[in-house]
Amino acid sequence: MAVLRLFAQAREAAGTSSTECAGSTVQEVLENATSQFGAEFAAVLSLSKVWVNGEEVPLSCAVGDKDEVAVLPPVSGGM
Repeated sequence: MAVLRLFAQAREAAGTSSTECAGSTVQEVLENATSQFGAEFAAVLSLSKVWVNGEEVPLSCAVGDKDEVAVLPPVSGGM
């Protein structure tokens, strides 16, 4: 299982900052996470970028047991 790291609003919606999640692609990992965490998480996910091992990737990207999938919601704020 891949490690799913959640930041900002994604962490708040899921109630955790990190979990293991099954899936052989980024898409499958995110679908399993959405099933686990629900509609609020899905809404945040729809606005987020997804990175694997520190690089932005397409949803079709393959993932393995040692990969880290990070969900990065948009950041707001100012200086």
